[in-house]
Amino acid sequence: MPPDRPTQLIDGFDRRISYLRLSVTDRCDFRCQYCMAETMQFLPRSEVLTIEELLRTARLFTELGVRKIRITGGEPLIRRGVHELFEGLGSLTGLDTLALTTNGSQLADTGRALRDAGVDSINISLDSLQAARFKTITRIGDLDAVLRGIDRAIECGFERVRLNAVILDGLNRDEVVPLTRFALEKGIHIAFIEEMPLGQVNVGGKPLAYVSSDALQKELAEQFSLVPMTATETSGPARDFLIAGSQTQVGFISPHSHNFCAQCNRLRISAEGRLLMCLGNEESIDLRGLLRAGSTDEEIKTTIIESLSIKPERHVFDQPEEPQIVRFMNATGG
Repeated sequence: MPPDRPTQLIDGFDRRISYLRLSVTDRCDFRCQYCMAETMQFLPRSEVLTIEELLRTARLFTELGVRKIRITGGEPLIRRGVHELFEGLGSLTGLDTLALTTNGSQLADTGRALRDAGVDSINISLDSLQAARFKTITRIGDLDAVLRGIDRAIECGFERVRLNAVILDGLNRDEVVPLTRFALEKGIHIAFIEEMPLGQVNVGGKPLAYVSSDALQKELAEQFSLVPMTATETSGPARDFLIAGSQTQVGFISPHSHNFCAQCNRLRISAEGRLLMCLGNEESIDLRGLLRAGSTDEEIKTTIIESLSIKPERHVFDQPEEPQIVRFMNATGG
């Protein structure tokens, strides 16, 4: 790379990119209502990045200053060869944090191998503690398997375990306090995420109803003493609070009600190798094409650096009930 060319990832708004979310599959063993349609057409396997391509991509991004990589899906742990991927990522020079987002269904069997490979942090999706409702939300998920996975993650000693819950009016609105109490009892963290309008998904023919983080925070403040945490104590887009008298943090991720784009430090790569500039926009470049065209490392790095010129200042979700991006979450990786 020529000496006068930037060697770090800094976008047009002077935001330094240090965090990469890497989707390894669009497939999942659940069919969550807000994430997928009941009948999905998945990518042909030939269009999904190979393990070797994923490892090469991750290495190039760490060489450009990325210090945290989160593996997402679909459900990452059903991807063939994923443990080889984690072992390779865990040995990358310069990577400070290797994280995973999962539905928890496979954790009881894979937790120890993941920890040994170098995974530091795990986010586990959990939208209900009621078995019948959990089945309704996920269509085919087994709550007991997920609860066993959560316990296994705690036993394995990951540095950080957090539950992620999407709360939707008319579906699981009454579980905000029970889910928080569950996290407290387990000594782990929890984040409530505003549903994002990505793809048209309904339940029983009715659109899922968005609930604001402010409403959830107000409800929890009536039950718990929430102590605001400073930006230096947290990472990512969540507004985090410590529950007084515990080590449990409650976070609110609010793409609608509290835009967090000014602090954006991340890029996303979809399962088919699209480098997405923003979860709420369609701007992207085709990394898979570069990887399979025989491009050199320096050529790919140059393209990645130059692509930041199209990273938008912010996403815009003006109408929560109407999706502006016709792309399901399983295809993006969250």
